[in-house]
Amino acid sequence: MYLLLLADPSRHIVDDYVKRGECFIAESDSKVIGVYVLLPTRPETVELVNIAVAEEQHGRGIGKLLVRDAIETAKTKGYKTIEVGTGNSSIGQLALYQKCGFRMIGVDIDFFIKHYPEEIFENGIQCRDMIRLSQNL
Repeated sequence: MYLLLLADPSRHIVDDYVKRGECFIAESDSKVIGVYVLLPTRPETVELVNIAVAEEQHGRGIGKLLVRDAIETAKTKGYKTIEVGTGNSSIGQLALYQKCGFRMIGVDIDFFIKHYPEEIFENGIQCRDMIRLSQNL
């Protein structure tokens, strides 16, 4: 849960999608160092709703491995599309998803303003909008 809350500060929202989705973890030396959650959203479509890497493991390519694993897992489970959403202020994540083959498909204006009680800032930018990305499998 600690890692999931690094990527999404709302315990209520995390609890909700963890119950409805499937959680995958990455371990090293018996320690959980990464996590992601896949959530079926529509027929043949799954969303990567959370992905997080332990802070001491940043910069080692684990995030990219997790995204690629999520894509392969979705394919294996028979999904035709995988989607992901991230904040407008999540510069590194936007780059990572595009490097892994995702394309931007839309923006949910003020998503984080409407659904999170406290302001979120990353990279000196207020996180306001959800950038939606998708990939055909």
